[in-house]
Amino acid sequence: MSKYTIGIDLGGTTMTAGLVDENYEIVGKITWATRLPRPAKELEEALAKLCRTVAKENKVPFEQVSYVGIGTPGSVNFTTGFVGYNTNFNYYDWNLGPDMEKLLGCKVYVENDANAAAFGEYIAGGAKGYRDAVIITLGTGIGSGIILNGKILRGFNFAAGEMGHTVIVMGGRQCNCGRKGCWERYASARALSDDTREAMKDAPDSIMWKIAGDLDHVNAKTAFDAAEQGDEIAKQVLQKWMDYVGCGVANVVNTFEPEVVCIGGGVSNQGEVLLGPVRAYVEKETHNITTGKCPEIRACVLRNDAGVIGAATLADSI
Repeated sequence: MSKYTIGIDLGGTTMTAGLVDENYEIVGKITWATRLPRPAKELEEALAKLCRTVAKENKVPFEQVSYVGIGTPGSVNFTTGFVGYNTNFNYYDWNLGPDMEKLLGCKVYVENDANAAAFGEYIAGGAKGYRDAVIITLGTGIGSGIILNGKILRGFNFAAGEMGHTVIVMGGRQCNCGRKGCWERYASARALSDDTREAMKDAPDSIMWKIAGDLDHVNAKTAFDAAEQGDEIAKQVLQKWMDYVGCGVANVVNTFEPEVVCIGGGVSNQGEVLLGPVRAYVEKETHNITTGKCPEIRACVLRNDAGVIGAATLADSI
């Protein structure tokens, strides 16, 4: 009889549950609106219903589900399933794991969503086959997960791996975390969009204006598209931004010396246009410290499924 697990990628807008088989493949998945704000108890009941629904729709008796894993934003104590705070949901002291175990009658693991997604890439994605890996997601901020010897690095407060909040410019741009000069303020997809807008203000003839139309429609792809068409201003914006990406990745390499660094987020769709310059920067900046072979630097491959697969395989992270 086949065994299954269920992984939940819990976000502020949507929550996705995937039924995952023994080969780490998603048999079926369902996405529902998270419908915040609402009481934590009500959300827990919705999550339990989501789990039972994805099993039923794929004709799997819930008794064949070994456990449920949940990747959630916030500070998560993996050993207890307790979420100290989730500012996106405005939940504090949330006993998510034990509450869900009562509702479902099976073991429930809870992990920070970035760690869960990183473990998904390690188990079945771009970092598969490696023992030491760091997964970086360039989005609104910079998410990261660190896998050492096949295990998630969590830290004694379960808050390790926040590479986006390492400072690369002392006294630099103000970050939401309270520090100044954090990596995510310079190398996230949002930072690229912000830098693109600033460059456009001083370059009314830039192709970026034709692509975006106005400043409100600028995104992280705007500069890439304009640079491809030969726009020199866009090329300058991208070069500076990619150097910032490379700076942070070089710090990751010098700190952890992983076998592989996987870069995800929408901008990773640019492939070698992004990865080539970042790889060159990192090799140049780390060769005197990590005197051996430079780690592989590649794109994540699971995209939106990383969080589901990672959550569904959390028992393997122990």
